[in-house]
Amino acid sequence: MKNVNSLLGGLGTTIFTVMSALAAQHQSINLGQGFPDTDGPPDLLEAAAAALFDGRNQYPPMPGVPELRQAVAAHDARFYGLDVDPMTEVVVTPGATEAITACLMALLDRGDEVVLIEPLYDTYLPVVRLLGAVPRLVRLMPPDWELPRTELATAFGPKTKAILLNTPMNPTGKVFTAPELAFIADLLVRHDAYAICDEVYEHLTFDGWRHIPLMSLPGLRERVMRIGSAGKTFSLTGWKVGYVTASAPLAQVVAKAHQNLTFTTAANLQRAVALGLAKDAAYFQGLAAHLQAKRDRLAAGLVALGMTVLPTRGSYFITARFPSARLQR
Repeated sequence: MKNVNSLLGGLGTTIFTVMSALAAQHQSINLGQGFPDTDGPPDLLEAAAAALFDGRNQYPPMPGVPELRQAVAAHDARFYGLDVDPMTEVVVTPGATEAITACLMALLDRGDEVVLIEPLYDTYLPVVRLLGAVPRLVRLMPPDWELPRTELATAFGPKTKAILLNTPMNPTGKVFTAPELAFIADLLVRHDAYAICDEVYEHLTFDGWRHIPLMSLPGLRERVMRIGSAGKTFSLTGWKVGYVTASAPLAQVVAKAHQNLTFTTAANLQRAVALGLAKDAAYFQGLAAHLQAKRDRLAAGLVALGMTVLPTRGSYFITARFPSARLQR
């Protein structure tokens, strides 16, 4: 028989699935995948359940229900001062991973180059390669994870179509600084490139750090696709509701990719997420404070076991190193 797709055929199962399966097999505590240990805000659960019985269970609008698109636009204005048209500049997807894929599909032709910053979320590289594009990798190094500006500038060239930027960053916990974002912005303008911004941990920042969307920088509004995630913001990862904010011409093409992937997203979950995005500031502040306390507790425990723990400024992740003596046993 003829071979299956060579890239997918040779691709391993995501490490998150492997670790979760092993945790279930051995009945161990699962720290390998981003499962919150709460079940999300009760009012969102109640809203999603009630929405199943309001007579709107057929296909919702392909780019998302109006309530959620309006809520995303209002959220972006409230937190970042962005002026977004909910009907032409917001696309709702079943999770941020599909949003990332749809944005890459909207931009890339075969042979285009994409700048990726390592360490990175494991979906990025396979999707770029499936689309026939060429990844240009730039690696951040511990312990500070500072942006290597010379290497990044070298990665940009005549074939660069986009950079895929993740901040707050999986898995380093890095939050990109204003000077780093300004440097990236300059490269985008000089090379006439786009940015796909994976910002799913936007509300999970600690110790006074604040997320700055690249889209909010001067001159970048038309070049940036900004991705958010209800799963991360409301600790409801199984709902798989993501959203893209982009200029109308870009959003239109993202929607075309989305319609050829899954077409739409569960309507009752969309309406519940719309309720969540309208929550007052206390909710978002409390979410960050709650996770910061958990970060501190886990870090202290790892240090007590003799591990070295690097600073985590945002996201779900802690980077730790086993003592060298233990590795030699």
